[in-house]
Amino acid sequence: MDKEATKKRTKRTRLAKGQELEVQHLTETMDLSPNQAKALLQRHGNDWAKIREEVENYKAKG
Repeated sequence: MDKEATKKRTKRTRLAKGQELEVQHLTETMDLSPNQAKALLQRHGNDWAKIREEVENYKAKG
């Protein structure tokens, strides 16, 4: 198996350097826990529109 195929198969368990700052930003601006912020970033990447939409939907339900 080549390295490229292995990279695609494995799920990232650690945050990239920039994502630590993104987690901090989400926790401060959208009133999320760090775990919630990490989950959203892993699910949606840097698609801030989808992240914001999901947070708003979650808060509207709760």
